[in-house]
Amino acid sequence: MGQLTSGERSVGAVILVVMIILGIAMAAAGRADTLGVHGAMVLFYSLGLLVLLMSGSFGPEPDPARFTRYYDDPIKVGVGLTLAWAIFGMFIGVWAASQLAWPALNFDTSWASFGRIRPAHTNGVIFGFGGNALITTSYHVVQRTSRARLAGQLSPWFVLFGFNLFCLIAVSGYFLGVTQSKEYAEAEWYADIWLVIVWVTYLVLYVRTLAQRKEPHIYVANWYYLAFILVVAILHIVNNLAVPISLAHSKSYTIWAGVQDSMVQWWYGHNAVAFFLTAGFLGMLYYYLPKRADRPIFSYRLSILSFWGITFFYMWAGSHHLHYTALPHWVQNLGMTFSVMLLVPSWASAGNALLTLNGAWHKVRDDATLRFIMMAAFFYGLSTFEGSFLAIRPVNSLSHYTDWTVGHVHSGALGWVAMITFGSLYTLVPAIWKRERMYSDTLVEVHFWLALIGTLIYVFAMWNSGIIQGLMWRTYSPDNTLVYSFVDSLVEMYPYYIARAFGGLLFLLGAIVASYNVWMTVRMPRSVSDDSREDLPLGAGQSDHAAPSAAE
Repeated sequence: MGQLTSGERSVGAVILVVMIILGIAMAAAGRADTLGVHGAMVLFYSLGLLVLLMSGSFGPEPDPARFTRYYDDPIKVGVGLTLAWAIFGMFIGVWAASQLAWPALNFDTSWASFGRIRPAHTNGVIFGFGGNALITTSYHVVQRTSRARLAGQLSPWFVLFGFNLFCLIAVSGYFLGVTQSKEYAEAEWYADIWLVIVWVTYLVLYVRTLAQRKEPHIYVANWYYLAFILVVAILHIVNNLAVPISLAHSKSYTIWAGVQDSMVQWWYGHNAVAFFLTAGFLGMLYYYLPKRADRPIFSYRLSILSFWGITFFYMWAGSHHLHYTALPHWVQNLGMTFSVMLLVPSWASAGNALLTLNGAWHKVRDDATLRFIMMAAFFYGLSTFEGSFLAIRPVNSLSHYTDWTVGHVHSGALGWVAMITFGSLYTLVPAIWKRERMYSDTLVEVHFWLALIGTLIYVFAMWNSGIIQGLMWRTYSPDNTLVYSFVDSLVEMYPYYIARAFGGLLFLLGAIVASYNVWMTVRMPRSVSDDSREDLPLGAGQSDHAAPSAAE
């Protein structure tokens, strides 16, 4: 926060004092309830930030020339938060996976039960790791592609730290046993309101930055980031509409009920996949792939067509999660149809990425960072094909409620989301800290193979176990009775659950290696000149759209 003036620090201090007072009020009102615990968290979190903010108050005022440079301080902090959530979320995931093989690992305590640590893992990884990665890279990309500084001094910090406060409240709530019985991002009503405030600030910050751009053209990566920010705000508000039982209690009741609640939940859930786990990370792909390969995107027009196809088709696909339920049959058919159609724009993006590497495959061979990005594009194509395939009703009758779905989710989460994130971070970190390269290219190579092998072990184990489960659950004897009991299927799953935990462990080790490599890179002496133009993805002196694509 060294680039803040005394006036900006004063405004930040006022915001933090208000949060401290709010935390005290929550702690006093909640007492033994979860609200009291979260009030204490808000109190100490805000106190820590206040001390950090005011620690630089007695130093000199920042140089007015700061506005002629990119605002990279929030990006640097965001990189650290991204890696911290990666290690935490993946560790909890390995723990949860291990519990399926060795149930005694719950240590006979309620807070460590599978039902509590499993949502802590999913939300810690998706929103803690993925959310911080998206915020951090969006700050980097929008500045470089717009040639404009972030449109605010305090708001980038407010978004970053405010979002992480939400993640802490949500994840701690799971350990304390508080949920809304929803699949993703279920948090207490006060945390939901807080996230709306943070997210609207994020949207305004991003739009203001684009509005003051020096480039007349809005590069396509910003289209994807903006869609991610805007649609996630809409999804979050609609899905989390609820009425608290009182202002002094954390419990609330959703306004949706029955099949309508299911439909809203999966409209939200699948569009969270669409715009949080797909659109935002495609924004990363469309910037960091050309940047690392030093090649223009294969087809800019195709990237735009893909954007609108994904934006439109994904909105209607959520009901494919509700086949063979009370949801009207025509709505199930609608979701299935649009899910199959979704394959076209999804593969257009994956193909566009892989074709961009034409003429640069020798770099893929030699550069593990570029290999991360290439493999992410491959897994994106694989998981989107599988998603469309699994949405078909007869296929879904075999796969749903089995580990096949878990394998599908993790081929996207590990193979696509995590790999494009690590590839982006390995490209971003040397540029932001002005280093010539990462501390150790060998460690990047080690991380790549740990991540790839871990992903393959995990996904293949879940594909096998899921298909076996589906077949066992639908095997009937000649007299129309089930041949296998549910316990029989669990016995068959045991070796696959061990393999699953091992694959996750390898991926966790890769994240630890990445964190060490980034830390050592930051500690290296500076070796690159402070030239803002060096960060443009198509080469120095060019805008992102200046070089014609190979296909046009």
